[in-house]
Amino acid sequence: MRWALVKVALAVTAMVVVAFAVPLGLVIKEMARDRAFGNAERQAAAIGPTLSITADRAALDRAVASTQAGAAGRMAVHIPAPPDAPAGRAMEIGTGRASEEDLATVRREPRASITDVPGGSALLQPIAISTGQIAVVEVFVPEGEVTNGLATAWLILAGVGVALIVGSVAVADRLGVRMVQPAQRLARAAHDLGEGRLGARVPEEGPAELRSAAVAFNSMADQVVQLLANERELAADLSHRLRTPLTVLRLNAASLGEGPAADQTRAAVEQLEREVDTIIRTAREAKPQTQATGPGAGCDVSEVVRERMDFWSALAEDEGRKVRLAGVDRPVRIPVARPELVAALDALLGNVFRHTQEGTAFSVDVHNGDDAVIVLVSDAGPGIADPEAALARGNSGARDGSTGLGLDIVRRVAESTGGDVRIGHSVIGGTEVRVWLGLDGRRPGGGGRRGHRVGRRVTRRRGANA
Repeated sequence: MRWALVKVALAVTAMVVVAFAVPLGLVIKEMARDRAFGNAERQAAAIGPTLSITADRAALDRAVASTQAGAAGRMAVHIPAPPDAPAGRAMEIGTGRASEEDLATVRREPRASITDVPGGSALLQPIAISTGQIAVVEVFVPEGEVTNGLATAWLILAGVGVALIVGSVAVADRLGVRMVQPAQRLARAAHDLGEGRLGARVPEEGPAELRSAAVAFNSMADQVVQLLANERELAADLSHRLRTPLTVLRLNAASLGEGPAADQTRAAVEQLEREVDTIIRTAREAKPQTQATGPGAGCDVSEVVRERMDFWSALAEDEGRKVRLAGVDRPVRIPVARPELVAALDALLGNVFRHTQEGTAFSVDVHNGDDAVIVLVSDAGPGIADPEAALARGNSGARDGSTGLGLDIVRRVAESTGGDVRIGHSVIGGTEVRVWLGLDGRRPGGGGRRGHRVGRRVTRRRGANA
């Protein structure tokens, strides 16, 4: 495209230069010729007054010598003989170059004319004298005077034409670069994206059309990244939800006692758990994307908490854990899809069973406010040494074997409502995970500070009741 623009500019500019330069060069040549013969006419006219008043040769010689052409020997005066004078008495002043035929033609038709003579041209100017006859003043114009300055003018004209062509080519080249470079960057980015480099983006530069193409490409690339991330996230979430039945299987397998069948069952559960962990770690390589929840995706948090606690209470009874549930006596609607809330609660309760000893008590409290619902999951275990690291994806702070995705699922559910997740020390001695769920549909991250204040008030009230 760049060279095509250069060729077009070169062809168009060359045609324009030729179209204007050739006629202008001819005009300059004609102007130089008119200037030379115009000067000759003025010098010939300067002899007219003298010829009209006298025919004295001496006076005429002085008049001819006083002109520039006469001083240079390029002027002649042809005066015919008087009618009453003998033949051959015609007077010639200066050196004439025109033929008798040309002189006779000018006398017959008293009109200035130009005739070619050796070395140049001769201007023949008729002038009426006192005898009523026609004298002819001849001014010789050399060829060099006719073309004086013409070569310089043509050279300047050619230089201007070449400069115009070079300038137009340079401008076309710059314009081509301005158009080609964004197109090349777009092509490279598309090639990189096709090879799997998802971070490829295009600067929004160049002409309006290419800027629009860059915006569309970047939007497409962002959408591809988001779709891939959502796909990975879905795989990770689904795999993590397998931990709930795996936890039950592991606990039941531990109570099978000794024997080959029991050992094989425990080994199979451990292998299955390792495979699930591998799936989760592999799916976690992409950056997670926050999942939005609309008004139609809401659920009753009290109902979901009661349902999940019924499930986990059976396991807690087998392990001798004391369970306390509060705040679920009336319906509380939240803008979270039921499967998402189930996954979040299972992740929190599964962590209690996974990372605390048998017999460790835990509790679930639901607190309903004007603009938020707070779910507190507390246990009497050893606690978490680094709460900040526990909230970071892939670094849960738990013992070896944890993927760290459970708290991330909870965090994404909370942030989708404008809330947040915080980890602290519970009043029963262990870890307290506080999940703040917004009810007013504010954007993610909008309710973190207020939720923190509400959580502190709830903790103080529970401490007073204890």
